Amino acid sequence: MSRAALALGSRLASWWQRLRPARRDAPTALPVRDGLRRRSAEPVRVAGFDRTLVWVTAGLLLLGLVMVYSASVALPDNPRFARYTSTHFLSRHALSMAIGLVVALAVVQVPIAVWEKWANALFGAALLLLVVVLVPHVGVEVNGARRWIPLGLMNFQPSELAKLAIAMYAAGYMVRKMDAREHFMRAVAPMAVALAVVGLLLLAEPDMGAFLVIATIAMGILFLGGVNGRMFALSVAVLLGSFVLMIVVSPWRAERIFAYLDPWNPAYAQSKAYQLTHSLIAFGRGEVFGQGLGASVEKLHYLPEAHTDFLMAVVGEELGFVGVFAVIAAFFWLTRRIFMIGRQAIALDRLFAGLMTQGIGLWIGAQAFINIGVNLGVLPTKGLTLPLMSYGGSAILMNLAALAIVLRVDIENRTLMRGGRA
Repeated sequence: MSRAALALGSRLASWWQRLRPARRDAPTALPVRDGLRRRSAEPVRVAGFDRTLVWVTAGLLLLGLVMVYSASVALPDNPRFARYTSTHFLSRHALSMAIGLVVALAVVQVPIAVWEKWANALFGAALLLLVVVLVPHVGVEVNGARRWIPLGLMNFQPSELAKLAIAMYAAGYMVRKMDAREHFMRAVAPMAVALAVVGLLLLAEPDMGAFLVIATIAMGILFLGGVNGRMFALSVAVLLGSFVLMIVVSPWRAERIFAYLDPWNPAYAQSKAYQLTHSLIAFGRGEVFGQGLGASVEKLHYLPEAHTDFLMAVVGEELGFVGVFAVIAAFFWLTRRIFMIGRQAIALDRLFAGLMTQGIGLWIGAQAFINIGVNLGVLPTKGLTLPLMSYGGSAILMNLAALAIVLRVDIENRTLMRGGRA
């Protein structure tokens, strides 16, 4: 046989090996979209779950634990917290994290089909708890707001459950109404009513910050679900008009807006803008590399709620621009990765899982953006914590449960890509 014939046979055999389908029992080596551009076209072995997502979450949790301790260690010097030890908030926060991790390990075992089946029931339970928290002698009132239900080990905040519930409910709603996306009364009006009920209950607490996040989740899922652009624009206009109306008819909310616009005005610096001015001072003292871990001055009774709503200001003062940039980068990556997992689920024809996951991404991303924006003076002051980091038992619990659901979606995506069943 000639050399030309041998070369032709070898080339045909090589082409055949590339074209023939892989055996079912062969090792899986499918490409997975992980948010990074790969230089080579070599296939990637499919992992069981997104390990980077877990490590970034763990990093934010651990940094939050350290910063909560740093921000709260001097609180017992305040007469209001005189009966607490210097490690009180550290131990409580660590307990919340432990409970949240146990719940997350249980949640990740539940198939997404179960959450889809019970999405409406979960939303109903969240509404019921939002009513219960307003009942006198049941809900715990702190600083004039009634937002917590005492459960012994922790005070549970129903608005945190409502954020997850609205993501599931809105995703299920869009799956059911997929054929009615061009009809306003059938596609948008029922969702608007549900959102209005949640809004009225939250404003009765009051908790406008939580309502803002929940509205963002609901409207985002409607948009991602493909609702008609004109109907979506009309819905956004109505929602913005409602927020403006609430500010106009509420003198103390209007005063907060004016204080945010001019925080150094003597009329506001010692009242409505007190937290904001001291937060800005903390960021200013931090400069590039910070004053050093534990060296914050503003946390020494100058900056109220330093371990909850204004934890980022303590990060800025102690770890400087470098620490703030690292936290922002981590939240950006986390939000982007959650959205990519949701998009991958939609590409696999799992609409509920994809929209719910993207709703959770909106929750984490929007709340982190609002909290950091408030700390930096970019947005008006809201009572929102920094996800995964700020002190707060129910917030940590629900953040971890939501991310466990995202991880479950990712696991089922990878199983489907292997040729198995979710």
